[in-house]
Amino acid sequence: MTVTAVVEARALPAPEWLARESRHRERALELTRAHRERRSRGEKHPVEDFLFDYYALRAGRLDRWHPGTGVTLLAHDDELLAGRAGWRWHVRTSDGGVRLDADAFVADRGPALRQLLTVLRATAARPAHLGCLGLHEWAMVYRQPEAERRHDLPLRLGPEGTDAVVEGHPVRCTHFDAFRFFTPAARPVNRLQPTRENQPELEQPGCLHANMDLMRAALTLGPACPGELLLDCVALARDIRVLDMRASPYDVTSLGHRPVAIETAEGRAEYVAAQRAFAERSAPLRERLVAVGEGLGL
Repeated sequence: MTVTAVVEARALPAPEWLARESRHRERALELTRAHRERRSRGEKHPVEDFLFDYYALRAGRLDRWHPGTGVTLLAHDDELLAGRAGWRWHVRTSDGGVRLDADAFVADRGPALRQLLTVLRATAARPAHLGCLGLHEWAMVYRQPEAERRHDLPLRLGPEGTDAVVEGHPVRCTHFDAFRFFTPAARPVNRLQPTRENQPELEQPGCLHANMDLMRAALTLGPACPGELLLDCVALARDIRVLDMRASPYDVTSLGHRPVAIETAEGRAEYVAAQRAFAERSAPLRERLVAVGEGLGL
């Protein structure tokens, strides 16, 4: 099936798409401003830089706005389109516009896109599980020497207290990319053994990392993903990362964040409420990303 068979083609005149492009760039700059400033000073931030370090995201990549599949950009001044016409997977149209050649994009990236859609659809189809309490971060430092920790932050409860939390609560992490950072001692404690192969069977919409990964999904969909949707996913991932670290064993008070003490009843209730809110916020974004994939005929 060709892309033109599943996407309704439409055209945007220059005033409309230039305004959207401008708004996108302003928002992208705001989302990345602090990171860019730290980078210019050679500084690191264990909470806010995670999206850029772990996902290998370049701030400049967010600056480029795409309208999505099936949209032709028009302009009376050809110079407005000259640069875009040279972008990968973009072609000129008979009316002088520029659009994404979605068939060429799928031909190049098909396997990765199909794998992505399989996981997104499977995740959207199951209920959210809200009982993990963010213990994946605790399992990543369980019985770990201080020199091997990923972050140069103190443990809020100390090494022994941190280990006791892992040993005193059920660990049920469903996310492979979190589980693979568990310490060797923590891996057998997890009630599940996630792998890349069983990801479609285990991924669930209550997982903070599965919801942060919507940003990766938007990036994987590349020029097929409208810029507004991409930045919505970036903003979501940024906000989730804050909760992820607030509920972690690290003491983040020096960074201006109040810890979520998941070892207490009050902290657990706070975490679950925030986790539920993020699951609800993520659901429509996941649906929109699936719709982008279906617009590509996947």
